[in-house]
Amino acid sequence: MKKVAWRLMPLLIVMFLVSFIDRQNVGFAKLDMVHALHMSEAAYGLGASLFFIGYLLFEIPSTLALHKYGARVWLARIMFTWGAVTILLGFTSSLPMFYVLRFMLGVAEAGFYPGVIYYLTLWFPQIYRTRVLGVFTLGSALANMLGALVGGLLLNLNGTLGLAGWQWVFIATGAPAILLTLIVMVYLPGSIDEAKFLSAAQKTKLNDMMRRDAPANATHGNPLAALWDVRVLLFAATYMLMSTSLYGVTYWLPTLVKGFGVSSTINGLLNMMPWGLAVLLLLWLPGKLRHDRVVYKAIAAIGLLGLVCFASSALLDSNVLRFGALVVGGACITLLYPCFWSLPPKFFQGARAAASVAAINSIGNLGGFFGQNLMPYVGKVTQSNVTPMLVPAACLAVLGVGGLVAVSWQRKRDLASEDGLQRAVAVQEDGSEDPGAGIDQMLDLHPDHMHMPQQK
Repeated sequence: MKKVAWRLMPLLIVMFLVSFIDRQNVGFAKLDMVHALHMSEAAYGLGASLFFIGYLLFEIPSTLALHKYGARVWLARIMFTWGAVTILLGFTSSLPMFYVLRFMLGVAEAGFYPGVIYYLTLWFPQIYRTRVLGVFTLGSALANMLGALVGGLLLNLNGTLGLAGWQWVFIATGAPAILLTLIVMVYLPGSIDEAKFLSAAQKTKLNDMMRRDAPANATHGNPLAALWDVRVLLFAATYMLMSTSLYGVTYWLPTLVKGFGVSSTINGLLNMMPWGLAVLLLLWLPGKLRHDRVVYKAIAAIGLLGLVCFASSALLDSNVLRFGALVVGGACITLLYPCFWSLPPKFFQGARAAASVAAINSIGNLGGFFGQNLMPYVGKVTQSNVTPMLVPAACLAVLGVGGLVAVSWQRKRDLASEDGLQRAVAVQEDGSEDPGAGIDQMLDLHPDHMHMPQQK
């Protein structure tokens, strides 16, 4: 598993980093672009959020195409097209053109994130998945951190080669996606059987692990049925709250920090801090979360801590204390992602899994549309740059309470499983019935037994 992780994860992290910088760049470009093209805050926020509408409409078809044509080819196609559209954004000349290009960027990038999540489920058994997703989420945390630094520095290139600073933001963040296209085509294996870095024995063992790990109650069948599956909709609603928080904060934080009276470079450096803390925590926390009840407890604790931090940031008078609360709150949002994405693959398999993850991601990413419109709206209504942080506070409050409910639900399931095992053992001692098949079935469902050494 270490061999697989070291072969796949570095490239996937870099790809995710580049994609997230492409989503975050509008927050910094806005600082100059609004005035240069005579846009209002509300009009710019609407244009920025149209990315998520294009993403929503094409997410499931794109992810199903990845399932059909393979991760290598389709992910390379996604990266090339989103890089090209991002560069074109650097030559925006009007508000309608900005709207069209932001929508097309969503279409171009649709399928990337759920496609990678689905791709990872084909390589890593459940017991490794939360840890691997935590490592993958490093890409977004690093992107928010480095994107903040790069965004601030690129704005200072204003006038270089006759281009404005906001133009450099788009051009310089779009080019890496195009450069990565060829690397993905050459370096990324399509499946376990195509992996040249594994021996035949390792491929056989890994395939066997994945077959044993497949959940017995997973749903197959028509992929498009995911759109009306209650479990998918519940996951999507949860993800929407996370997306509203994340994209709202990354979009509005540069504006809030600018109100401190700092330069563009200092603004970028300060915006790095929440995501730098998230990187450190992502290296430590996900490896501790091996079982469902622990994951639900983590979601509850992280959500409630984030609520306290964002509410405090809107109520405190000191800029230092306010920003300190935002640093911790931003890290909390990022930590929710590996916890969340470890759960859906337990319920779906095959093309249905690809479609379900895509549906969750596409519907949930509407939170980005809401976040990038709600933040400027709340700021306009309250005439304050700090009160918009009550939006992520409200979202995390719901997630924290939902985590507590999930902990109680999982505890009841665990107790029911333990009762069933005890009853099977009692029958065995009584001798009235052969419970062997029942006991074997219970052990097969136990998360630790799945990964114990097997003997024929």
